Formats: sequence, structure tokens, C-alpha cells
Amino acid sequence: MQKRKLNYRIHNPNSVVATADYILKILIDANSEKVEKAIQAAADQVDREKECDEGDSA
Repeated sequence: MQKRKLNYRIHNPNSVVATADYILKILIDANSEKVEKAIQAAADQVDREKECDEGDSA
């Protein structure tokens, strides 16, 4: 049996700006936990570097 090629059509009545804003909000919501972890890891690294710098001075 021959495979059929699927063809999708999506009707979007919104403006390009509204659509981009909506997609951005979804992506921010979906990735907020990853961003929080990355910010925390960067803050921890800065704290460790400060502790090392302070230890060298003493």
C-alpha cells in the first residue's frame, strides 16, 4: 500500500505580532524552570569565585 503524504493547513486569524507574543509566552512558561536553574548555577559559581578570591587575599 502506498503511503499518503500528510498535508496540514492552519488558519491563524491573529496578527503576526500577536502570534509571536503568544508563542513567546508559551516558550517562557515551558522553559522557566530551566532558566531558574541556570541563573541559580551562575549565582553559585560567582559566590564560589568570590570566596576563592577572598581566601587568596588573607
